[in-house]
Amino acid sequence: MEPARGLDGETIGILAGWGRYPVVVAEAIRRHGGRTAILTIRDHADAALEPLADVHGTVGVAEIGAAIDFFRRAGARRATMAGKIHKTKLFARRAWLHHLPDWRGLKTFWPHFVSRRKDNRDDSLLAAIAAAFEAGGVRICPATAFAPELLATPGLLAGRPLSAAERADVAFGWRLAKELGRHDIGQTVVVRRRAPLALEAIEGTDACIRRAGTLCPAGGFVIVKVAKPQQDLRYDMPTVGIGTLESIRAAGGRVLAIEAGRTILVDAAALAAAAAAGGISLVGFSDADGVPAFDEGAAAA
Repeated sequence: MEPARGLDGETIGILAGWGRYPVVVAEAIRRHGGRTAILTIRDHADAALEPLADVHGTVGVAEIGAAIDFFRRAGARRATMAGKIHKTKLFARRAWLHHLPDWRGLKTFWPHFVSRRKDNRDDSLLAAIAAAFEAGGVRICPATAFAPELLATPGLLAGRPLSAAERADVAFGWRLAKELGRHDIGQTVVVRRRAPLALEAIEGTDACIRRAGTLCPAGGFVIVKVAKPQQDLRYDMPTVGIGTLESIRAAGGRVLAIEAGRTILVDAAALAAAAAAGGISLVGFSDADGVPAFDEGAAAA
C-alpha cells in the first residue's frame, strides 16, 4: 500500500456520524499534515471529535445545504463521510420533526419519497447526498484517500489459523454476503456449519451478530463482512472496530472474515489484541486471491 501523500495544510471536511471511526480519520488527516473541518451529525457523533477539529460544527442528518455551506466557509473542497448513521432513528415516530431537512436536503430526498422509481436503500440515499455535495462544490472522497493505512490487508490478522470447517463456512458466507450486498440490504452474514444464522439489514452489524448469538447459544459461528459488489468506496465502506469484536465475543462467535483492501480497520493494533484475547480469528480475504473454495459435494457429504 502506498503511503498517503502529505496534505500540506489542506483543509479536509469530515461529515461525522457515530463511533470511533471519524476520530481515527481526523487523527490520520492531522498526522498527514492536513487541517480538519469536522461537522458532526446531531445525536450521533463522539464528543472526542471536537478537540481534533480546526473548525467544528453540528448539523441535522438532512440539513444538506447547511453542511455544504459549512465546508465551503471552512475552505474544505474535499470531504469524507465517516461513522455510522443510525437509520433506525429515522423510522422512529415523528422522526422528521427532529431531523427536518433544509431546502437542499428536501430537494435531495424528496424524489426518493414520492417516486416509485426511486428507493431508500443506503446506496441510493448516499449517492444522492454525494451528488448534492459535488454540485455545491465539495467533492466527496473515501477516507482512505487521506489515510490508506486504515485498510485491512490479506491474511491472518489475529488469532489462530482457521480450521477446514471454518474455511468452508467463510466461503459459504462470502457468497451469501456478496448477494446480500448486491441487493444493497447489508454487508454481514453469520454462518454455522454452512447454514445462515443471521443476515444484516437495517439493524447493523453488531445487532445482527447479537441476534445470531441468541439463535445459536452454543456459539462457534463465523461472521463474514464484505463490501457490496457495486460499492461506491467514497462512502459506506465496511468498517470494523472494537465494538464489533466485543459483540462477537459476547455472542460466542469465533471467526470474523473481512474483505482485504475494501474494509477499514479502526485502531488495527487494538483490534488484533482484542481479537486474540477474545479467542477470535480475524482474517482478511479477497475475491482475487484469498477466498477459500467451497466444495458443494464435500459439504453435502
